[in-house]
This record gives sequence, C-alpha cells and structure tokens, in this order.
Amino acid sequence: MATPIIMPRQGQSVESCIITSWNKKVGDTVEKGEILFSYETDKSSFDEPAPESGKILAIFREEGDDVPCLENVCVIGQDGEDFSAFVPKSEDEPVAEAQAAEAAPAETAATVEVAAQATSSEATGAISPRAKALAAKTGADLLKATPTGPNGRIIERDVQSLVDRGLTVSGAASANYTTAVEGSGINGKVVLADLNAPAAAVATEAPVATTVAEYEDVKLSNIRKIISKQMCASLTTMAQITLNTSFDATKILALRKSLKAGAEKMGLANITLNDIILYAVSRVVLNHKGLNAHCLDETMRYFNTVNIGVAVDTERGLMVPTVFHAEKMSLNEISKEAKSVIAAAQSGTINPDYLKGATFTISNLGSLGIESFTPIINPPQTAILGVCGLTKRIKEVNGEDVTYSAMGLSLTVDHRVLDGADAARFLKELVFALENFDLLLTK
Repeated sequence: MATPIIMPRQGQSVESCIITSWNKKVGDTVEKGEILFSYETDKSSFDEPAPESGKILAIFREEGDDVPCLENVCVIGQDGEDFSAFVPKSEDEPVAEAQAAEAAPAETAATVEVAAQATSSEATGAISPRAKALAAKTGADLLKATPTGPNGRIIERDVQSLVDRGLTVSGAASANYTTAVEGSGINGKVVLADLNAPAAAVATEAPVATTVAEYEDVKLSNIRKIISKQMCASLTTMAQITLNTSFDATKILALRKSLKAGAEKMGLANITLNDIILYAVSRVVLNHKGLNAHCLDETMRYFNTVNIGVAVDTERGLMVPTVFHAEKMSLNEISKEAKSVIAAAQSGTINPDYLKGATFTISNLGSLGIESFTPIINPPQTAILGVCGLTKRIKEVNGEDVTYSAMGLSLTVDHRVLDGADAARFLKELVFALENFDLLLTK
C-alpha cells in the first residue's frame, strides 16, 4: 500500500518548513531509514528518513518550497500503486495535474514532457509548474536559466534569478525564440529585432582576458531575514538604553581554574566563565522583576521563574536557545544544560520549542575581545546582558596600586518600562554576586 510522507511539525510554534534538498528522485528505490530529503525551519535543519522500504512514486514539492506542516511531500510504494488520494490540494496554488503526472510512472511522465515542450520557452527541458507560471507572467528568458532543481529541473527560484538579472523576452519575440541571443532592449530584454540579427552579431567570442567580478549577489537566508525583522522591530518599538560597568573577576577566575583541575574527579561538567555568569544572573534577576519580564503592549508579565536565553553564534546566524528554570539548577546543571542547547543550536538540530520562552537573555562576546557593546533586546523581553572580555586594570588596595582582571558588563533595558536606576541597581547587585561568588554558592 502506498505511504504518504508528510512535512513533520518540529515544535508547536512551527507552521511550515522549507525543503533544502532532495536525496531521491521519482522512481528511486529506497530502504527504510534512508534520508529522503532535508528541510529547515527558520532556525533549525533536519533530515527526513524513509519510514519503510519501497519506491518513490511521487514528489509533490521541490527544493526551496515552503511547505505547510503535515502536508504530503512525497509518496513511497510499489510500481503501479495509485497515489492520487495523496496529492496535496492548496488554495493558493492548484495542484496541477502536471504535478501528479510528473510524479507518475515513466511512460506517463514522458507523455507530459512532450506536451510541456509545445512552446519554445519550455524547450529548455523539465520545468516545474510554479516556475512555468512565473516565467509566463514575467517573460523570463528560460533559455538562459541555470536549473537548480532535482535532475536538472528549472524551478521557481531559477526563474526569479533570471528576472532579477533582467534576462527577459518580449511578447513579440517569444513566439519564435528558440536559440539564446543577447538582448538589445531595455535592461537587455530580447526583442524581435534580435531574432533577425546576423549570426555574427550574436556570436560570442572568448574573452581576451579574464577579470574578477566586482561583486556577488547572494540572497538573504531565511534565518537572516528573521534576525533582520526581529532586530528592526526591537529598535523601532522600544526606547533602549545601555549601561556599562565592570567587575573584579579574580574570584571567578580562581574558581574556574580549580573546577577545571578537579572536574573529572568530582564528575563535574566543564564549567566555564559563561556558566558562572548564567548562574549568578539566575539568582540575582529574581530580585529585579522588571528585568525578568515581558512587555505585552499595555500589560507587563512578571515571571517567577528564570528562563535564560543564550545568544549563540552559528553558521546559519544568531540563535538564542533557552535554559529553562535556571533558578532551580545547580552550577553544574546549568553548565550541562547550556552546553546541550548550544550544541543543538550550532548543529542546526535544536527543537524550535527551545528557541522561545526566554525571560532574560545573555550575549557573551568576551572571547572575541570586545570591551563593551550595545546588545539589542529580543522582544517582548525587557532586558539583555552583554558580557565582555577580560582586561587588566589597576585599583588601590591599602594605599597601593594593584592590578586585577576586570570583566565588562553591558546591560540594555527597555526605558519604556524600566528606568536607568532600575538597571543600575541590578548591575550593582550582579557585580557584588560575581565578585563574591563563593558566598552566592552557599545560598
């Protein structure tokens, strides 16, 4: 019996996912557990394994498609099985019979392909229904397309790339346009006169010398678009103010050194300075409820638990996984949990449910040598703490100048709901806690 493969729902907040690559094509035999396709949410990536062995009877969605969760993506079964009941229906894009035919057995697909080549614009080879519709609407020059779809298929993003580069064909020229030529119309559009030009006029010669392109256009990734949207919303909807201070890190450096030396014997995680700061914040911020809160239009939501967002630099962009209920964890537990969610974010396999729910965020740029910066609040939170690098400073002790290692802290708060004094009081208590961390551990 044919089996439909749906787009999984990765987290309750996820409504759709984007297919990033197909590992199989129609007609391929697959074994149970083999990866069929890869997909991503706005912040995580996943692979979808085959739930059983069989043959790929149909593929309904292409690379680059944004697919609603729980919608059928492909069908696995045996030759000759009917899969028509599994063809997805969509209000905004009628599932073309061409899609089903394209995913049908080879003899049916061949018939469809012959019909698809009825016009010169389709003579370039296989083209998806969505790409075909966009080409018809925009007049894209399909003869200059670079297919990026499965099996050399032209898909929607290939057509959009043509339009973005101005590679189009006029309506008058399209009827007899069978061989690619350089256009002489506006923005390089191919016009009727170009089709009648002597062959020598359109022949291309090898360049005399190669040159390096002056620039490269790269479309923003989905995660970059999300980051852009959130950061702009943050700065345009809040009155943000940043306070900078520093503290004597001598004690936590000594503690870190001793923990590192005895971690294996004591069965401890590799506790870092960042873990120590997470622990201190989880204990101090509950005394300053305005910083452990969400601003929801005209309502403030104050939390009695501390869910700390940890800003993480990943290959795909900034992610902020959450350490939930940090105030109930020991230093060792916070260290283990933080490393777990950070690793999941960096690998792109984190559950999206761990990318929300933070009540306070920490962004640590200390390892990059930053001495102070202006972290941007992640709405609807009201504050974010930036952790800076270590610097050598001098202070007077018993009448003598003594050098010590100082660590900077940059706290940004939403001035709509918090005053500068509120932020300063939090920083003052946090500095005391970090400079006297041994006392904090006894609480």
